[in-house]
Amino acid sequence: MGPRDQQFRRERINDMIRFSPLRVIGPDNEQLGVIPLEEAKRLAHEAGLDLVEISPDSRPPVCKIMDFGRYKYEQSKKEKRSAGGSKKSELKEVRLGRSLKIDPHDVEIRVEQARGFILDGHKVQFVQPMRGREFQYREQGIARLREIEQRFSDIGKVEMPPKFTGRAVIMIISGDRSKIQVYKKAHGLDKPLAAQAAESSDSEAGETPDAEE
Repeated sequence: MGPRDQQFRRERINDMIRFSPLRVIGPDNEQLGVIPLEEAKRLAHEAGLDLVEISPDSRPPVCKIMDFGRYKYEQSKKEKRSAGGSKKSELKEVRLGRSLKIDPHDVEIRVEQARGFILDGHKVQFVQPMRGREFQYREQGIARLREIEQRFSDIGKVEMPPKFTGRAVIMIISGDRSKIQVYKKAHGLDKPLAAQAAESSDSEAGETPDAEE
């Protein structure tokens, strides 16, 4: 199979994988060794992640436990940047509902959306609106943004701390390039799957097989 064929080959994941046993890489890039397919799928399921075949031509094939959807999203963004040149950073606005009564689950969704913006090179302006008498409890809005600020300590920094503007509290978070590089490397988002498979194969080659009795 030529390089072009490998480039467009679709990765097999989870129940699409048939070969057993497999050499498996864990979600933190740790080597889990050669294990049966069912055990590998069980480990991925328990971690809430996917089992992805990253080197089917190796024997045994190499698979990785990872968030496949997130990986494909990051790869798509990287390819678009490469094709279209460097993209300007934008200020993305994330509104926390219409008032202080926003559901915690909705806050979580917006935080995850904002993390995606930060990882993609943008800045994020959080807006916490307040309605009616809620302005009497405006310190709650400050406290909420302070809590959200902590969720970005691994990839970003506060460019503008929480402050009042009209009947809302706003805060701006921007990405920290060095932190983002560390984060992407730790989560396997900084290189293609083929490179990760090659590293696993190198590790395999360096192992000394046990002597047969």
